[in-house]
Amino acid sequence: MKGLIVAIQFLTRLPTPPLTVSGAEFAASMRWFPAVGLIVGGIVAAGGRAGALIDPWTGAFAALLIWVAVTGALHLDGLGDIADASGAVHKDRERLLAVLGDPHAGSFAVVAIALQLIAKLVLLHGLIDTKAFIAIALVPFAARIGPLVWSRWLPDLHSGLGSKFRGVVRPVDFGAWALLLVACALASPSLLAAPLALLLWGLWLQHRIGGISGDGHGAGVEITESLLLFAALVWAHIA
Repeated sequence: MKGLIVAIQFLTRLPTPPLTVSGAEFAASMRWFPAVGLIVGGIVAAGGRAGALIDPWTGAFAALLIWVAVTGALHLDGLGDIADASGAVHKDRERLLAVLGDPHAGSFAVVAIALQLIAKLVLLHGLIDTKAFIAIALVPFAARIGPLVWSRWLPDLHSGLGSKFRGVVRPVDFGAWALLLVACALASPSLLAAPLALLLWGLWLQHRIGGISGDGHGAGVEITESLLLFAALVWAHIA
């Protein structure tokens, strides 16, 4: 349970009791990332449902606002950094790492974050309009399985926050979350698209960036969330 609290502290702005943890305990908290996704998803879906009492657009805006507030825009920051780095990768590795380490947002970052927020707003509206609140609630959970996969699959881009998670995820963790993903897919079948989304992001990082970092994890969570929202919307219209 301590690992879950540490994961909540790291991935969200939700209030938690103060804890003192070692570096190893912090790294091991990655095993609880999908559980944090369940918490985030439940809060986002509840906010969207409350806003939908007015109309679907209000519900979508409420859900998006809560999503950003609860996570502290942590993953959006990673998306922006990866967007800037992708624009610089054609030069050399040193330039790529310099851009990733630059705290300032470039034009690529601004455009990527703006498009991501617009995409989520539109997709949330579509799902709220069809009352697909369960799908909304489960998307953050499925997306946060991604860092567990990418940390074991992709090489470290550099020695940073992302590298601290190297090797902490055990086979039993993969098995438990995979089983829960399948169980959740009974309620929201579009979640079966999650493995493909995680694979595509990993392949893109491998080809374009050359490895994984904290920013790569954050950007991957954002991209996967949008892909799964889209998959849920498609399913809602064809089911």
